[in-house]
Amino acid sequence: MGEMINVRGRLVSLSEPLVMGILNVTPDSFYAGSRKQTEQEIVERVRQIVTEGGAIIDVGACSTRPGFREVSEKEEMDRLRFGLGIVRRELPDSVVSVDTFRPDVARMAVEEFGADIVNDVSEGGTAMFRMVSNLRVPYILMSQQPTIREMLLSFAEKVQQLRDFGAKDIILDPGFGFGKTLEQNYQVMGELEKLQVMELPLLVGVSRKSMIFKLFGVTPNESLNGTTALNVIALMKGASILRVHDVREAVECCKIMNRVNSK
Repeated sequence: MGEMINVRGRLVSLSEPLVMGILNVTPDSFYAGSRKQTEQEIVERVRQIVTEGGAIIDVGACSTRPGFREVSEKEEMDRLRFGLGIVRRELPDSVVSVDTFRPDVARMAVEEFGADIVNDVSEGGTAMFRMVSNLRVPYILMSQQPTIREMLLSFAEKVQQLRDFGAKDIILDPGFGFGKTLEQNYQVMGELEKLQVMELPLLVGVSRKSMIFKLFGVTPNESLNGTTALNVIALMKGASILRVHDVREAVECCKIMNRVNSK
């Protein structure tokens, strides 16, 4: 789609889709394979993301799985300081997004560790919109709306609010698994290309989520193949960023898509 986002003065092209690798510095993420708490585990994970071709490392410290225990803002900050410190030490030039819905946590991550992108699963709000605009970082705006129609109405209003505050780089996330039934998740995927009317980059995160494992009656551990199938569909419908646990497989999806589109 040819978009560019400004990451600390560097223009990052989204003309070919990118992969965002998940680093959960949490004890309770829904997918056990993604929980990283010790320094050694975090070092191994960030190196794996980059080695396998991930362009962005998404660091989260507060699980948003169904039924999760919400951690305090202080605990989230402590976990993020630990995780981001290791990421920046190991890979100082990597593009890092911070997965948080709290404005002050976003500010800490950007000001103390140079986080490049704020990834917010809460649908935002005035305080967060003002914060990311002041921080001048790209912002991932998620929707918890159940249908594409409601999503477009909500996105239009919120994108205008962000622009009124002066935000420049906005990425849209349809929020698979958030505020949607199994059926609604698939209906949104089926109409995903309609979001292109917003003329903004799209991030899709379906990796090992319940829309896969509940469909097949399996566990998150057995949901990689379904994830790959959905990632390919998302790319065909215009996704610019895939947020995943399994980076190598998603990078292969992107390479295949690029090859098909180059002919």
